[in-house]
Amino acid sequence: MTPKQAQRLQAQITQIKRTLAAEKRKFGGYDDSRGLRYRPLGLYLKLQDYKGGLSYTRWFAKAFPDDIGFPDFLFEWTVILFKTGHLPQAQVKAWQTFCSNTYVLEKYLGRAIEPVDKYEWSNLASVAFTDHFTYSDQQPELADFSEWLKQLMASERFAHSSQRYVEIHQQLQHEQDRKRREQLLKEADQLETSFNG
Repeated sequence: MTPKQAQRLQAQITQIKRTLAAEKRKFGGYDDSRGLRYRPLGLYLKLQDYKGGLSYTRWFAKAFPDDIGFPDFLFEWTVILFKTGHLPQAQVKAWQTFCSNTYVLEKYLGRAIEPVDKYEWSNLASVAFTDHFTYSDQQPELADFSEWLKQLMASERFAHSSQRYVEIHQQLQHEQDRKRREQLLKEADQLETSFNG
């Protein structure tokens, strides 16, 4: 990346921050229906400014505490945490990435995506999203992260939890009994937060 390209990316980050700050001043909160708040992490990754990205994630967590994010944003957050040595938090964020879209991590690692008949916000949209996912384990700057992610996903805890998470969503796809659905949803919620502590 040339210095001019880096300057342009940094200018984009600065402009997004200004726009968000102006919204906060004008409305007393954020009216970011355009999703500008998600863009800086990808720009920080392009710049390989992981410390800047970490600062941004801290601000984001305070400014948008209830925002669950999108799969690519959660993935970028995972990379930032890994690159700055926050491995326990990176594990949590990798798990959140998986739960937000069960195909993203497989797509990143270049594995074949086989749609599973399961209950999600939209299984087809979830698979289709991966077509627009631009990160790959072939990116040299992510080689260390790729190895770490492979080990994490192969760990007994991650493998067991991810398998059970998919099983639950497969059952939810066809389960009609209200009490059983409630039980399955409760178990899925518990699994989603299981890496938090």
